[in-house]
Amino acid sequence: MRTLVGVTAGLLLGASWSLGPAVAQQVTGTPGAPDATTTIDGRQLPAPDPKFGGVIRNDALQSKPWWAPRIVPPKEAPNVLLIITDDAGFGVPSTFGGVIPTPTMDGLAAEGLRYNRVFSTALCSPTRAALITGRNHHSVGFGVISEQSTGFPGYNSIIGKDKATVGRILSDNGYATAWFGKDHNTPAFAASQVGPFDQWPTGIGFEYFYGFVGGDANQWQPNLFRNTTQIYPFDGKPPGTWNLITAMADDAIDYIGRMHQTDPTKPIFIKYAPGATHAPHHPTKEWVEKITAMHLFDDGYETLRERIFENQKRLGVIPKDAKLTPWPREVLKAWDTLTPEAKKLFVRQVEVFAAYAAYSDHEIGRVIKAFEDIGRRDNTLIIYINGDNGTSAEGGPMGTPNEVAFFNGLSELPVDVQMKFYDVWGTEQTYNHMSAGWSWAFDTPFDWFKQNASRLGGINQNMVVSWPARIKDKGALREQFVHVIDVVPTILEVAGLRAPDTVDGIKQAPIEGTSFAYTFDPKNAKAPSRHTTQYFEMMGQWALYKDGWLLSTKVNRAPWEAFGAANPDPLNNQVFQLYDLSKDFTQADDIAAKNPQKVAQMRQAFVAEAKKYQVLPLDASVAARIVAPRPNITAGRSEFVYTRPMTGLPQGDSPNLLNSSYTITADIEVPAGGAEGMILTSGGRFAGYGFYLKDGKPVFLWNLVDLKRVRWEGPDVLAPGRHTLEFDFKYDGLGIGTLAFNNMSGVGRGGTGTLKVDGKAVQTIALPHTLPMILQWDEAFDIGSDTLTGVNDADYTPPFRLTARLNKLTIKVDRPQLGKADIEKLETARATAVDGAPLTRVQPGPH
Repeated sequence: MRTLVGVTAGLLLGASWSLGPAVAQQVTGTPGAPDATTTIDGRQLPAPDPKFGGVIRNDALQSKPWWAPRIVPPKEAPNVLLIITDDAGFGVPSTFGGVIPTPTMDGLAAEGLRYNRVFSTALCSPTRAALITGRNHHSVGFGVISEQSTGFPGYNSIIGKDKATVGRILSDNGYATAWFGKDHNTPAFAASQVGPFDQWPTGIGFEYFYGFVGGDANQWQPNLFRNTTQIYPFDGKPPGTWNLITAMADDAIDYIGRMHQTDPTKPIFIKYAPGATHAPHHPTKEWVEKITAMHLFDDGYETLRERIFENQKRLGVIPKDAKLTPWPREVLKAWDTLTPEAKKLFVRQVEVFAAYAAYSDHEIGRVIKAFEDIGRRDNTLIIYINGDNGTSAEGGPMGTPNEVAFFNGLSELPVDVQMKFYDVWGTEQTYNHMSAGWSWAFDTPFDWFKQNASRLGGINQNMVVSWPARIKDKGALREQFVHVIDVVPTILEVAGLRAPDTVDGIKQAPIEGTSFAYTFDPKNAKAPSRHTTQYFEMMGQWALYKDGWLLSTKVNRAPWEAFGAANPDPLNNQVFQLYDLSKDFTQADDIAAKNPQKVAQMRQAFVAEAKKYQVLPLDASVAARIVAPRPNITAGRSEFVYTRPMTGLPQGDSPNLLNSSYTITADIEVPAGGAEGMILTSGGRFAGYGFYLKDGKPVFLWNLVDLKRVRWEGPDVLAPGRHTLEFDFKYDGLGIGTLAFNNMSGVGRGGTGTLKVDGKAVQTIALPHTLPMILQWDEAFDIGSDTLTGVNDADYTPPFRLTARLNKLTIKVDRPQLGKADIEKLETARATAVDGAPLTRVQPGPH
């Protein structure tokens, strides 16, 4: 037998709690026997096949068989449950002073450690990419969410082959690896049935995946996958009886049980990422009733903020001398200025959000109990991170019954419009989000929100770590600086594994995080932070932390101000602020004016970090990047032909009709007795279109974010036989070409649609405007049926299968091209945008 070379055990930094950076090779059983096991060196993954150690003669009777040893992790390597919630700020959980009950997190904190200086990137995909790779978000292509990816190394939403994930490293070292819930790290242009699947969870080292691919999901009817196969476990169930938050917990519990029963000695690694509390906020009715009965929010968001701040000081999770920054009256209305009806609406919004958070925490508790039930809780390391960024304000100051409306520029729906959804808020009838006033309060003791990478409200999370077998400093607080890139090296250290030098023959880039396992030791409770320098950047807002100092760019737009011209020079065209976080926990006292030399030094340091980690070129655009061209399977094509039904094609890989002229032609054959059903649909209840037969008549319908539906209908029932149905739309705008000039005037314009039957126009309707950005992200492009929610509940119920024969479906897209005069006007307009901000947009706050 060829010996798999072991590594010398590294310095055990507190052997009572860690297996060390990498342990020496451990072999069990008789070499060559079927039950032999070994750990591996780990420098090369997968480990090289060992040389055959048996004997081969002319016949089997004279020969000696030999089996390669099964690869296992080091003895006592812990199970790891890595939990990260979504869009939850520092002040959300009761564990850190919030009013929302999170008893699971509370319990873990009581038996483990609390951390109050845990940092994210300020946005979903970027934080998650950093979390699973141990490298900065730009280093792994996730400078923004995948739906905003652009063709630069730091922004292409592709995790390079030279940056293996923690799932891959652990799997190759003998762990069982699984991912449950949100996957927002598969490129939006690689999420279809044709793949490629190398960027899906199962392609980057996670042996099992149960969840959704994308930024958010309807928790009642999600675009759900098991591994790479779409599944519909909610089909046929009454509304409100199936919810993904419970279903993913059930699946994780089943997985834990199956793994343990199959091999009780094999350690398990799970990334557990519920959609909560990202919009839509979809808790069960039971949880909404529980929270509503508590009357936590009746006094408004300013009072809530003060109450959370007081709780945080009482619990000791923030310093006693911490300051609460002023309420941003320039950005958010004071509670006492709202009408009674607005207050009623806003309270309903937040109660549903709180119910969602409490519900998710409860289900996480069930997953943790699964480890207890198999007797493996003691040696299970649980890392429970509250939020992948600060609380989302993408509902705008007013909240919304439909988050898709926000992404299409409708950020402030009137109260009377929203009150129509009051009784169904949080049910399958809404894609809801809350008023940003609550979001500001839930980021207490800090200010600002998700997206704001220069403010602690956007990036300062909190975390609880529990490992009963090793962590004995129960209930203690740790204040060291920790970033999500530090999680991977921490897991590797406690498991006794090394970061590989090569994976699949590809030399690996270094891990960029720093292990925080040293903080598990009570002796290091007050030890200096080992992570001393960290940059932050998101959509042109940036900051640099270095040795306790924080240089920040002043916030120049609120998160709901995603449209309009962008700052053309986000590296330099900024107002700079400076904070000494060693004395100023909440980023309350700007001392830049007193320290110009320090500001200059920190600016230079940021540029160096930006060059090192692929942060350049900086880009302050937001909405414009959503519709920017990227290499999906439709790129460069203007005609699409389909000859059979198909379902489940995601928005990122389907024909995009927005901001263009287009013609959809269906060649169908109606049987005797007539026909009905869906010919083509994309999107669903909250935005999209459908081309279908209703009561035998052809219908084309545009659902404009569930606020308005425009419906074209033929006057006559189609007779049996062959028919050609056509919907032709002529767009009036310049299209997405204006984006190249930092100008959004070409998108969302109006147009005229005409429905034709057998070559004859039967109805023409002019639209004053169209959707500028997206359909419903978590819905699919379907032909021959409708797999998730329908675009018009009044007309049909999915799946609404087409009973006519579909011979051919053709989609032709005519994207506008800019003429010379158009370009001259756009260049002139761009030259007038000196600071990159629309003239109507004011500075959104005091910080």
